[in-house]
Amino acid sequence: MDTIFTRGPSLNNRLTLALVLSVLLIFVDHKLDGFKSTRVYLNSLMSPLQYLANLPGLMLSESAQRLTSQEDLLAENQKLNNQLLLMSEKLQQFNVLAKENNQLRELLQAPVRTEARKMVAELMAVDKNPYSQQVVINKGAIDGVYLSQPVIDNEGIVGQVMEVGSTNSRVLLIADVTHAIPVRSLRNDIRFIATGSGTLNELYLEHVPHSVDIQVGDTLISSGLGNVFPEGYPVAEVTRVIRDESRPFARVIVSPLANLDRLRHLLLLWNSKDAENEDNTQEKNTTNTDEENDA
Repeated sequence: MDTIFTRGPSLNNRLTLALVLSVLLIFVDHKLDGFKSTRVYLNSLMSPLQYLANLPGLMLSESAQRLTSQEDLLAENQKLNNQLLLMSEKLQQFNVLAKENNQLRELLQAPVRTEARKMVAELMAVDKNPYSQQVVINKGAIDGVYLSQPVIDNEGIVGQVMEVGSTNSRVLLIADVTHAIPVRSLRNDIRFIATGSGTLNELYLEHVPHSVDIQVGDTLISSGLGNVFPEGYPVAEVTRVIRDESRPFARVIVSPLANLDRLRHLLLLWNSKDAENEDNTQEKNTTNTDEENDA
């Protein structure tokens, strides 16, 4: 006797239909970007679950900190005080150099760099895909985060924002194979393109001629080209230079200066133009509010 469960299309027809629908959805998403808003909504929907998943770790971290001995706290406090004293001395020199730099720019009629807006963010999750180097942070659209926004840590450039949700965002690390950043050598100002290798501790310099003056130990900083990363932030240090004359270009391997494998607190940077536009908008809103109150 036939049952209702044996009726319907065959398994081969169902498999073919599923494959066709999958290919169609991939094409619409990749070429037409038809599910961009859907991904934003799903990302916002998943953010509470990510906060809940991080809650046990935060509780354990706080418990461990409370169990730290008094001697360790005193030693750490003394170390931090020493570091603060050293940084204060460097800050004094930096303030003098900054004033001199602004005076020289005024004499040369060069534009003076304005202080950019910054915001501290915290790491929420790490992408477990071995072929993708991405992390999730706890700042999103409600905090003013935008696509391609630069992200740094206390050592150097970490990456840029690739997806923005309401309360969190996804950051593409500079070590990802799809990421590239324009850099220049701090020693001689020669410009390069640093691309990710897929591993956290290596980057490659693309198309470096054999005759280029580059040495192991050279520090590479952001060049400011591309209008994504601001100029002058540390990126990487040259670790290996292989000049094989049988190849058209030298093979240059560099190591990121940012602690990509130990990220916790990050710093979001705003473009100076975006900060000025935001300030102008806030001033305009304040003026309109004052005029309404006067009326």
